[in-house]
Amino acid sequence: MKVQCPTCQKSLEWTPDNKYRPFCSERCKLIDLGEWASEGHAIPGKSVEEEMMSEDWNEQKRWDN
Repeated sequence: MKVQCPTCQKSLEWTPDNKYRPFCSERCKLIDLGEWASEGHAIPGKSVEEEMMSEDWNEQKRWDN
């Protein structure tokens, strides 16, 4: 099966022989890792801090005291 590298868009075969899949190379894999580490990529949604500071959390905390 042919797929595109998510980093450089190069076409490659999806096979067990490709140890970097879904990337075409170690370089593309490390570029992607760097994007996650620098928060260039993120999973949509509230951060843990935002959830902890939500009204629901503050309301519950008030009742616990």
